[in-house]
Amino acid sequence: MLIVSGLDPSGGAGIQADIQAATALGVHPLPVLSCLTVQDTRNVYNAAPVDADLVRQQLDRLAADCRIDAVKTGAMGNAAVVKVVADFLDRHPDLPLIQDPVIKAAGGGDLADDELLDAMQGSLFPRAEVITPNGIELAQLGGSEEEALSARQLLDTGCQGVLATGGHGTGKVITNTLYRASQASRSWQIERVGGEYHGTGCTLAAAIGAGRAAGLSLEDAIEQAQRFVSNAINHALEVGGGQPVPDRGAPWPVNQ
Repeated sequence: MLIVSGLDPSGGAGIQADIQAATALGVHPLPVLSCLTVQDTRNVYNAAPVDADLVRQQLDRLAADCRIDAVKTGAMGNAAVVKVVADFLDRHPDLPLIQDPVIKAAGGGDLADDELLDAMQGSLFPRAEVITPNGIELAQLGGSEEEALSARQLLDTGCQGVLATGGHGTGKVITNTLYRASQASRSWQIERVGGEYHGTGCTLAAAIGAGRAAGLSLEDAIEQAQRFVSNAINHALEVGGGQPVPDRGAPWPVNQ
């Protein structure tokens, strides 16, 4: 699975979470850094994009040498990196893209400016099999606090699928709902354990991508990913003084 995402030096989110999730689910990760961040388990304080031409060169070399079965993206760095990824996907239109539209860290730090948001919505959302916004991101992207309305707005502007994730909500269960054009929505629920965790959104999207790379349908990949995230949360690690980090290396039966 090809992964294009940012580096979190705390190891809780970003490309480390993606690599760990893919590996745990039996899929080999091909990681390409999109940006570097100044980050800990509390917040993001600064970020710098990787040179877009360097990203392009890495994507071209990987595609020429390796089998790629799915693509997962996270924090993109800037609009130039988005364009490089979009051009790559144009040359490989059959690859399922799972996009985690990372906008803000849980602590409130920004990971996308208006130019980057416009580039993602215009170039990557229409190419994605599914995007996986949390409630805050969905409201910002879709323009409404009402989940279904925001999801439908994104579908109307070209998204193939929107998985509205409920990890930032409240209540005894987390509900993730998949919206697709001309289809009834479908929801999955898992028990909510404690408060918020650092890197759950990255982990969920990467696990979905790993499922798709392994040949699962989107629905089955989402179901497996939820079980994987729940297991990782149940073994969460106290890495720093902020949010606990899901343990993606906790025992997990690949064929579960």
